[in-house]
Amino acid sequence: MTQAKLNQTEYIKESNLVLAQKGKTFFWAKFLLNQKHATQAVRLYRFCRHIDDVGDDTADKSVARHMLLQIIEDLNAGRSNHPIISDAIALFHESQININIPIALVQGVMSDLNLVRIKDEAALMVYCYQVAGTVGLMMSKILDVKDQRAFAHAIDLGMAMQLTNICRDVAEDALMKRRYLPASLIGDIDPAALMHPDEQTQHKIKNTLVRMLSNADAYYQSGHDGLCFLPIRARFGIVIASGLYRQIGTHLAKNNYACWAFRSVVSKPLKAWLTVKILIQSLFDKSFYFYTKAHNQRLHDAINEVAHLNG
Repeated sequence: MTQAKLNQTEYIKESNLVLAQKGKTFFWAKFLLNQKHATQAVRLYRFCRHIDDVGDDTADKSVARHMLLQIIEDLNAGRSNHPIISDAIALFHESQININIPIALVQGVMSDLNLVRIKDEAALMVYCYQVAGTVGLMMSKILDVKDQRAFAHAIDLGMAMQLTNICRDVAEDALMKRRYLPASLIGDIDPAALMHPDEQTQHKIKNTLVRMLSNADAYYQSGHDGLCFLPIRARFGIVIASGLYRQIGTHLAKNNYACWAFRSVVSKPLKAWLTVKILIQSLFDKSFYFYTKAHNQRLHDAINEVAHLNG
């Protein structure tokens, strides 16, 4: 075995460990992919996790901004001295991913270094596209999707998951002085008020989460409508991952949307039961096999000017 192959083997092993530790839902679903797609998905996850970690874990925001700008420069140049970025560039080339898509992801993470006070739902959807819709789009490419109709649905599935993330992590984001809940829904309140909300604020949070999770359901449904474009094993992997993620919103609803009091998680026993349930339901779902519903263009009203729908 050459040194280059040895290094790549070690890199994939390390990336699998990162996925197992930080992306438990996706690690669970990864086993339904074939070896090629699973490896590519792990490589993509490693890149996305690295970008997130630079944005969230770098103590000095100016240093984080400089690092992210360097990543954008490397992506544009098509080469990097950083092993994670270098591998990602190779992956994007292999999968014919427009480099502007991962750049949009980096720009979305960079926006978190500013004062995060989302103005309205349109601004929220642009952010969701940048940090998650792009990931759905890149996933569809590494899973060898060719039909252009699939890409809008892939974006929607990523955005649905990000909306779920935001609803789950209200208190955690507030601790970082960030408020993703739109002022148009909750008011222009300070993030600190979301951590230990008074009764009036609790009511506002619940109403906002009801609205956001309802919107997420529409994007989940659109994502589901595009599953038929995926290879069959990938189809099962993605339907499991999205179904488990959607359960987070269900758990929030069952607990009266009290996101300030707990962090919604899906337990391993529940994951196992839901996996079986989702697989059985999918086998008898016509839309799992055939394209039965065209994309709802209204879902992209806020992102038409920024989305890269050609993949």
